[in-house]
Amino acid sequence: MAAVAGPTRAEALSLFRSLLRTAKQFSDYNIREYTRRRAADAFRENRALPDAAAAAAAFAEGKKQLEVAKRQAVVYSLYTPKSKSVMELKVQ
Repeated sequence: MAAVAGPTRAEALSLFRSLLRTAKQFSDYNIREYTRRRAADAFRENRALPDAAAAAAAFAEGKKQLEVAKRQAVVYSLYTPKSKSVMELKVQ
């Protein structure tokens, strides 16, 4: 049985940055912050996986989630609200 190689640190950081960049594409504050927070929580949770196979599985799941987030960002951009959220308004 062949050993499964886990993702390198550079690959994991690249995936994390891609998730954060995709989160910035959401115009809605709540969805943008949820996506950012969920990415950070998932990486924090999987920081110390016991073996390379578990790390490879988590990395594959992260790539799937990235593709879902990219598709959702496109869909949400088509139906973006015209007014800003209360969280995005500047206090004068």
